[in-house]
Amino acid sequence: MTRAAAISRAEQQFDSGAFRRTLARRIAIPTESQNPERAPVLAQYLQDEMQPAFEAMGFECRTLTQPSAKAPFLFAQRLENPDRPTVFGYGHGDVIRGLEQEWKDGLSPWALSEHENLWYGRGIADNKGQHSVNMQAMANVLAERGSLGFNAKYLIEMGEETGSVGLRELCDANREAFSADLLIASDGPRLRADRPTVFLGSRGSMNFDLSIDARAGGHHSGNWGGLISNPGIQLAHAIASIVSPTGQIRIPAWVPTELPAAVRRALADCEVDGGADAPSVEPWWGEPGLSPAERVFGWCSFEVLAFKTGNPETPVNAIPPRAWARCQLRFVVGIDPQQILPELRRHLDRHGLTMVQIAATREEMFHATRIDPEDPWVQWAVASIAQTTGKKPAVLPNLGGSLPNDIFTDVLGLRTVWVPHSYPGCSQHAPNEHLPPAVLREGLCMMTGLYWDLGDGETPRPAA
Repeated sequence: MTRAAAISRAEQQFDSGAFRRTLARRIAIPTESQNPERAPVLAQYLQDEMQPAFEAMGFECRTLTQPSAKAPFLFAQRLENPDRPTVFGYGHGDVIRGLEQEWKDGLSPWALSEHENLWYGRGIADNKGQHSVNMQAMANVLAERGSLGFNAKYLIEMGEETGSVGLRELCDANREAFSADLLIASDGPRLRADRPTVFLGSRGSMNFDLSIDARAGGHHSGNWGGLISNPGIQLAHAIASIVSPTGQIRIPAWVPTELPAAVRRALADCEVDGGADAPSVEPWWGEPGLSPAERVFGWCSFEVLAFKTGNPETPVNAIPPRAWARCQLRFVVGIDPQQILPELRRHLDRHGLTMVQIAATREEMFHATRIDPEDPWVQWAVASIAQTTGKKPAVLPNLGGSLPNDIFTDVLGLRTVWVPHSYPGCSQHAPNEHLPPAVLREGLCMMTGLYWDLGDGETPRPAA
């Protein structure tokens, strides 16, 4: 009954093919939360896969609903000793649409398959593979020790890919039931495929539309060119006023006043590398004076996601009557999300661009979060992972992308330690989603070690 024996059990469980069989069964369930026809399938995933797996580990399970959510949640808990730490786990079983017709020949989103030493399947990276690793790691500790040695609570939702609608209200209504010392969960990518990573929050994200509606219809460019305004040109100038030709944001309220020293220290040895199929980092793009890691994990970025004016498919010789762009700001702690659009309005007005209309989209806004990289729980987790893997984990103050992490920090008051089991080149949300099996195997071993250490009595003191 030792830590090494538990990790050896994890290695054997993976190498025997048992983990792959479990994951293949879960990937075969097409849990597309954006597809209304899949609503019964979302509930099936909880009933047929998650609940039996938790109950086999001695967890008590409850299906929870929330009026605004389109799918149920599963809450599982195993309470062993009130004097031991309580860890809250989280995962989501829903996936992005399968996009079956766009996958490589011979591959299907709903079948776990191996091709060129990679495992393919929708959800293998986001998020079925990741929460399956964590659940199996707990099972490994139970099998070796006979108990976890800590109290565990776990929430599986089925609507993360549609904005986690209802999750905030559910957590607010169940604050006492969900109370814990910290969250340990897995989502998103590692910094690199070969480097274990811990991240402590996420950048916020706000999508919004810019548009100009100048007149009822188009007008011949020969007869009216030079006489009436072109909304496409005007909107291009509006966008150019927001960001420089090299990607530097020009609205002061949209960027932090400084990069905190603890964030700089954490990112000092972090190198951004998405793997062989990833684009090359362009050092001249973005905020000058920052390293690539600081730009993506410590700073804000503005993107134009789509731009339309006229008829792009079949252009005609007419001045278009309108122009539209979908834009996005990814922002870090220190940016007031309530002032993002008002500051944009003031900025455009100062530049004489009063004709540009601004509208928030219906998409959920994610808030920026991060805990202190030097928090004792963070240092404990990093030490545990380093002991298991023999590697120094990367510590990212926050994920470059966005998660509903503020629900856990602000509503439940939890420290949040995320340990991802994916990598930047995984084709998450795209056709051909995949992972190197080595990432999953290492993840299974290091989570087994992490959960073992949670139960050995040498953790930081529980939060007051």
